[in-house]
Amino acid sequence: MNIEYLYYFYKVAITGSISKVAQSAYISQSALSQQISKLEEILGCKLLERSNKGVELTDKGLIVLKYVDNIIRTYEAMLQHIKSADENERNIKIEACWSIATYSLPCVMYEIKKKFANYNFELNPNESDEIEQNVMNNICDIGVIYNRPKSSNLSYYKIGTDKIVLVSSQDYKIDDKIDFMELINHPFILLNDKVHVIDAIKNKLSSIGLKIEDLKVLYNSDSAESVKSSVLNGFGIGFLPYTSIKKELYNKQLKQIDIIDYSIEYDMYLIYDKNIQDETLYNFVEYFKRTAKKNLC
Repeated sequence: MNIEYLYYFYKVAITGSISKVAQSAYISQSALSQQISKLEEILGCKLLERSNKGVELTDKGLIVLKYVDNIIRTYEAMLQHIKSADENERNIKIEACWSIATYSLPCVMYEIKKKFANYNFELNPNESDEIEQNVMNNICDIGVIYNRPKSSNLSYYKIGTDKIVLVSSQDYKIDDKIDFMELINHPFILLNDKVHVIDAIKNKLSSIGLKIEDLKVLYNSDSAESVKSSVLNGFGIGFLPYTSIKKELYNKQLKQIDIIDYSIEYDMYLIYDKNIQDETLYNFVEYFKRTAKKNLC
């Protein structure tokens, strides 16, 4: 199978337009349509429904899209690895949960670069499940996530711990130490994350006969920066990773609110393939373990 069939299908599926993809790829619409048709013929199923409004994925098209994304990225990673071998240099791709990549690893990468000056490093944020898949599919070399990996095919090593803390602006009227029940009395900005903060809050609320709906939630957000901004502006209170608000706490822009007999902590783990065949990568992983343990920001 020609990799271009998959590449063009992916682009069309994402944009929803054959004409736009044809224009950006500098090929005719008919030539692009033929590429898609050949892929449908090879797979034995229809992938796209075409209309005057554009294209939509069929049910089987959605299944193919899910796998094509990984196939293309793995293919591109392979080409980059080949190129690096020819040029006698090494590219290391690292993925980490957003707050870890943004706030915890920059200091580690600074120290790592001193040791591996000729290496090219790429650090990208992602979700834990995606990071696990990408490490197993060789799309990235290592990952750093909260909690141990779900897959038994991955090795893991604890490099540190992050707390999830309740914060407010300095001017917001709330005591420095409160009972958990008092949370329902304040407007709340809720972080939708992949480290199960919401689950931890739900469990605690359930233990005292309450539900998440009993909180005065202003809005939910996938962005820690969005929650932080709202809290800084005095709109309410919110739980955030300690690493993401250390600076604001130090500068007294935010204040930490302790909850009596309650805390949320998550271990941070380096994850990597159990069966590393590459000696260079193995040595890098071993050095990363030692360095990360001492140099998290």
